[in-house]
Amino acid sequence: MGHTLRMAETFEWVLIAVVAVGVLVAIASIFFARGSHDHIGRGGLSMDEPDRVRGPLPGSPAASAEAKAEIRQMVEAKSARREARGEAPIDVDAEIAALTRPPETVQDNALRQEVRELVIAGNERRARRGEPPLDVEAEVERQLREFG
Repeated sequence: MGHTLRMAETFEWVLIAVVAVGVLVAIASIFFARGSHDHIGRGGLSMDEPDRVRGPLPGSPAASAEAKAEIRQMVEAKSARREARGEAPIDVDAEIAALTRPPETVQDNALRQEVRELVIAGNERRARRGEPPLDVEAEVERQLREFG
């Protein structure tokens, strides 16, 4: 019985010591980790912080170089998928040149002039039939859009 009494007293002291250490750790964590709770829930998908600009500024030479590299990656991937299906690969450089060509070229101007002449001739036929003429520029734009 004396042995059980000593164990009960020892258990009480151990319990008191564990609780005291726990209280001290809790108090210390309150003082040393003040700002930790302010960051809970913040991260890449949090809407509490302003958007961060990632990558180069639009229109800069770095952005242009990045866009060219991404276009090349996409065209190379397209070519690789074609090859995997057993089809002929794409000429990557020719495809990139076609995709990055400026919209207005000398050939486009010649085509535009030819379509304009056809619209004017069509307007002359419409006038002979007594129909109202079409707006030449609007009709040229419409036909160029229609034929791609």
